[in-house]
Amino acid sequence: MKRTFLILGATLIFMASFTSAPKENEPAVNINGNLAPKIATAQMSGGELLINKSDCIGCHHKINKLIGPSYTDIAKKYPSNDKNIAYLADKIIKGGSGVWGKIPMTPHPKISANDAKLMAKYILSLKK
Repeated sequence: MKRTFLILGATLIFMASFTSAPKENEPAVNINGNLAPKIATAQMSGGELLINKSDCIGCHHKINKLIGPSYTDIAKKYPSNDKNIAYLADKIIKGGSGVWGKIPMTPHPKISANDAKLMAKYILSLKK
């Protein structure tokens, strides 16, 4: 058993010696021309990125109702204007209940007002 681990360890060290770390000016990932268009089409808005990084996806979905309403349902209910953006940003930060049912939305006090507004703008942009 010890001999097997010794041989396995020696093999791993030997194989690792053939890999090289990227040079200082060389990117860790080399993006060729074929990948660039795919990456460009996958760009998200600032609000969408913030939503994806937060815990919003645990209760909300872009199209389907989960625990809370879908983003498209929210966009249908509220016209995109400064008043509604401020209202929804406040709801994101402070939480609330009663508008979409009895289950309360948890507050997110660590989200800044500007980030909450970006999130609200993105949600309201989903109106069809």
